Amino acid sequence: MSKVTVVGAGNVGATCADVLAYREIAEEIVLVDIKEGVSEGKALDIWQKAPINQYDSRTIGSTNDYTKTANSDVVVITSGLPRKPGMTRDDLIETNAGIVKSVTENVIKHSPDAIIIVVSNPLDVMTYQAHLTSKLPRTKVMGMAGILDTARYRAFIASELNVSPKEIQAILMGGHGDTMVPLPRYTTVAGIPVTELIEEEKLNAIIERTKFGGGELVKLMGTSAWYAPGSAAAQMVESILKNQRRVFPVCIKLDGEYGIDDCYLGVPVILGKNGIEKVLELDLNQDEKDLLETSRGHVKEVMSVLDKLGK
Repeated sequence: MSKVTVVGAGNVGATCADVLAYREIAEEIVLVDIKEGVSEGKALDIWQKAPINQYDSRTIGSTNDYTKTANSDVVVITSGLPRKPGMTRDDLIETNAGIVKSVTENVIKHSPDAIIIVVSNPLDVMTYQAHLTSKLPRTKVMGMAGILDTARYRAFIASELNVSPKEIQAILMGGHGDTMVPLPRYTTVAGIPVTELIEEEKLNAIIERTKFGGGELVKLMGTSAWYAPGSAAAQMVESILKNQRRVFPVCIKLDGEYGIDDCYLGVPVILGKNGIEKVLELDLNQDEKDLLETSRGHVKEVMSVLDKLGK
C-alpha cells in the first residue's frame, strides 16, 4: 500500500494532501502538525469530500504523533515559519533549521527508507538540513522549487501567447529566489522555441517576473502562495510512487555535476521510484554558466549560515 506523510498542515501542506487524495496518488495520506486538532480536522474534511469528488485515498490527521507515519514511502516537509518583521535572514534560517531537523529525525525514526521532499524555506538550505539530519543518499532527499518556478514561468508565457499552458515546456536551474536561472534556450511552445514567438524584451520581462513570482503573491495576498507549491510537491510524489521517470528541475546536492561540488541547487533530474534516478547535465553556454555560478555563490553563502549554527 502506498503511503505518504505530509508534515505541516498549513496552506501548502493541506493543499498537497488534498491533491494527493483527489488524484489518488497514494492510498493513504497522513497529515501531521504541532497544532492540536488542525491536521485531524483538515484530513477529515478532505476525506469527507471523497464521495463528492469520487476518490478512495484515505487521509489521516495526527498532532505530533509520528507513529502514524510509520512505513511512509515519501515524506513531504512543509513545516516552518514565514519571515516576520524584524527577523533577519539568519534568524529565519536558525528557526526553520531547528524545525526541519526535528521533523526529519521523527520521520526517519519511523520511515527509515522514505524519500524526503523539502518545501520549507529557505528551500535550498532546508534541503541541506534535511540531508544532514537524515544521512540518506542525496538521491533520496530533495527540494521542491524548480517545478513551482517553472510553472509560474510557463503560466506567464501561456498568458502572453494566449495558448494552453499544457503546450509550454521549460527548464529552470539554480537556487530558489531571485538568482534562479530560467533558460529561454530550453523553453518551447509545442516544440517551437519560445524565442521565435516572443520578442527578447518581453521574454526578459517574463523572466524577471518569474524570479520575483513569490513576492508578487505576498504583496497581493499578504501571505505566501499555497495552491501551486502544494500541487508541485504532489506532482513530485506522483512521479516517484508511479515510477513515471518524469524530468523535473529539483534541488539536489551536486557532486561534480556542472563543475559544482557540495552545493544544493535546482537542476533537471529524472524522478522515479528510487528518488532522483539521474541528474541531467545540459550543455550550458557561457552566459548560462555565469548565471548558475552567481546562483551557486548565493546558495553557498546561505549554507554557510547553517554551518556556523552547527545544526
